[in-house]
Amino acid sequence: MEEGEGENQTLITEFILLGFGNLPDLKILFFLLFLLIYIVTMAANTFIVVLVRADQHLHTPMYFFLGNLSCLEICCTSAILPRMLASLQTGDKTISVTGCLVQFYWFGFVVTAECSLLAVMSYDRYLAICKPLHYTTHMNGRFCMQLVAGSWLSSFIILTTLISFMSQLAFCGPNEIDHFFCDLAPVIKLSCSDTCLVSLVTLIFSSIDTVPPFLLTLISYFYIISTILRIPSTAGKQKAFSTCSSHLIVVTLFYGTLITVYLLPNTGALRAPNKVFSVFYTVLTPLINPLIYSLRNKEVKEAMRRALKKYRRFPGFQRN
Repeated sequence: MEEGEGENQTLITEFILLGFGNLPDLKILFFLLFLLIYIVTMAANTFIVVLVRADQHLHTPMYFFLGNLSCLEICCTSAILPRMLASLQTGDKTISVTGCLVQFYWFGFVVTAECSLLAVMSYDRYLAICKPLHYTTHMNGRFCMQLVAGSWLSSFIILTTLISFMSQLAFCGPNEIDHFFCDLAPVIKLSCSDTCLVSLVTLIFSSIDTVPPFLLTLISYFYIISTILRIPSTAGKQKAFSTCSSHLIVVTLFYGTLITVYLLPNTGALRAPNKVFSVFYTVLTPLINPLIYSLRNKEVKEAMRRALKKYRRFPGFQRN
């Protein structure tokens, strides 16, 4: 701890992440469960990235965006789970103030970039279904790169600016965070500084970089569904819907849990449900997304079969 300059307050240098401390008997079970989730999530998303990169049949805008989404899921999982697993294994729940801010930075960066990327993917599906004659003209390689770079760059600028304001906050105690990772609200709540400016900056940036992508996603799917319903044949409707059903499920899971977490008060009896929903969108969503695209997408399944056939042709794989 450090003494505040010119004050009698003692500045704290670390927080205590309580996590699931009220369930000590399940610590081993939680460790094994989250370790399994981490391994499968990393493997599944890495496999999607490699598959999209290696298979020329997947060198299209839709799968280029999917590969970037999997990269974000890898970053999201790596920002949360290793620290949680270490805490469950060692029992050490402390995290430095700097480490806490770094964790929030990477988590916030990923979530903000994912909001933009999901909107980009929705726009891609809108063009493919509603404007098919103009799709190849609009969605060229250069434009796709610009959309993805814009998603990553805007998130980087926003989170870097926000963290620069948060780093000016002082923390004098208490230092317990009733959560399993360093989220924005509980961290700001512990500050003994004036947090009005940070709260204002957060509100402005949230309005700029999350609300417009969400509205763009809603509008895109409004037109997509309207177009699909006007298709006369049942087979045509099924084919059109199959091209966007996986992404629609991912969008619903992401925004559904995200909105629930940040609209549900994190107090009293609602604190436990809030943690459960937080686990869902920070831990389970990165696991589910690649599985959804793998199991529901015919092109991805075909690419997996082609990759498996190539692997079986390797001399080391064949029996002597």
